Amino acid sequence: MREAERGHLAMLAFSALVAGSFSLGALAAPHVDPGALSALRFLLAGALVGIAAHVTTGLPRSAWVAPWRYLVLGSLLAAYFVLMFEGLKTAQPVSAAAVFTLTPVMAAGFGWLLLRQRLTGRMALALVIGAVGALWVIFRADLAALLALKIGPGEVTYFWGCVAHAAYAPMVRRLNRGEPAVVFTFGMMMAGTLVLTLWSWPAIVATDWLALPGIVWVTLVYVAVAASAMTFVLLQYASLRLPAAKVMAYTYLVPAWVILWEMAMHGDTPPALVLAGVAMTGLALWLLLKD
Repeated sequence: MREAERGHLAMLAFSALVAGSFSLGALAAPHVDPGALSALRFLLAGALVGIAAHVTTGLPRSAWVAPWRYLVLGSLLAAYFVLMFEGLKTAQPVSAAAVFTLTPVMAAGFGWLLLRQRLTGRMALALVIGAVGALWVIFRADLAALLALKIGPGEVTYFWGCVAHAAYAPMVRRLNRGEPAVVFTFGMMMAGTLVLTLWSWPAIVATDWLALPGIVWVTLVYVAVAASAMTFVLLQYASLRLPAAKVMAYTYLVPAWVILWEMAMHGDTPPALVLAGVAMTGLALWLLLKD
């Protein structure tokens, strides 16, 4: 299997794993401060990745040259996760997932700014199709709401988190100096833990952790293991092998995965017209991945 194909496989797994954080996050968000939850999430996930790095590649001293790189990357992802949980307090999981699918357009822009990665005409068309499909899902196929631009505050909050996430993928390639993905991820997560702890320390101290409902702990375990430790490594791995726009193209699969999560957990079936938006994002993914 070629390196590029391994990158695609990594992002396919990424999209499947990250989708669950929307459905579970929406259930946990009202019960805990997003910064406090994200700090503990980074700490647990970082410990898992650190153990994996120690067992596999080791943690060479050369990886800690220019530690400011990890601080930049950790701050970007810390901002993303805090704004995600803040947005999920009011945004519906499927709508939030649709906002997430706007990141390929932004990633393409950051890819050009940071790496001078250029878009072909087909890739530009795919990004437009994907963005339209995402908007169709966000507004739940309600053309009147789309024309009135009635975007909820949760979606707006989460959008700014997605801006940080879009900058992350090309920034990984810009700042990596040959470190293995698992080592680079560990450095980023430790820096993110530091940033989040300093930012959310009052909320961390004020939170009665033992009194939190079970869904918060279920969500914490899932996002720390599946939607953090595993997906961070997958994203780092793919970002070193694929252009930023192609890496982020896999976010187009997330709304479809979230719809399946919502159907499995709550029996929520979206309006049939919403599926047209999902189909458009699927078409965009196919166009972006086609060489």
